[in-house]
Amino acid sequence: MKRIISILISVVLLSSCVSNKQLTYFQGDPVPKNEIYRLNNAPYRLQVNDILYIDIKADNAEIVSMFKASEAQASSSNQSGSLYFTGYTIDRHGNIRMPFIGDINVLGYTEKETREKVETELGKFFKNPELIFVTVKLGGINFLVTGEVGSPGTVSLMQNQVSIIDALANAGEITTVGNRKEVEVIRKTLDGVKKFKIDMTDMSVFNSENFYIQPNDIIYVPPLKQKAWGTGTTGLQTFTTVVTVLSFLTSSILLIKNL
Repeated sequence: MKRIISILISVVLLSSCVSNKQLTYFQGDPVPKNEIYRLNNAPYRLQVNDILYIDIKADNAEIVSMFKASEAQASSSNQSGSLYFTGYTIDRHGNIRMPFIGDINVLGYTEKETREKVETELGKFFKNPELIFVTVKLGGINFLVTGEVGSPGTVSLMQNQVSIIDALANAGEITTVGNRKEVEVIRKTLDGVKKFKIDMTDMSVFNSENFYIQPNDIIYVPPLKQKAWGTGTTGLQTFTTVVTVLSFLTSSILLIKNL
């Protein structure tokens, strides 16, 4: 009986603890760059609910002012969240709405293509359209991180690119019981909803075509099986749990025998 209990405890301890290998990022050696590098640098194509920052410069300041945000708004453009009110949001039809121009469809366009389209529309109001200088930038990258991370929730980063490493670091990192091997990225694209899995413990993550996330991505970190078992993440926690369970079973058996 003692041998069975000892074997049982050993098996539970070995199978329940979170190993160092499960917690270590970027294992293995770097691999040579390949064609995936080109995929990672493909320009992002705008989608519904993206927010654009558009700035216009030209020789006729009076006309330009009709298409720009007010000075009060412009002065607060660097404040967090202000672009939500001063920027141009792509509506559910794929349009942005600009003063005196009206709706401009930019769904599926890149930043460069959008800039060229805005320049063409603005050119109708200027004598020298070739002198118009337009800047179009995506108003940061918003994404949602949920599951086994330190600070789940929506994150907004004012960057041109955000890697999966940036995203997880800004969400408080993966917890001890988070499954680093099967981090999921759920993405709504023009072709429908897609789901990708990323192994954060493998060095090859840097060559993954999904290394850089996209606006409105949902990142989910599933739990390890150890959390479902509730046995603890370290050897000491697991041992304590096993001892507690065995003590309860022993007390129950003795109680039944004395009835």
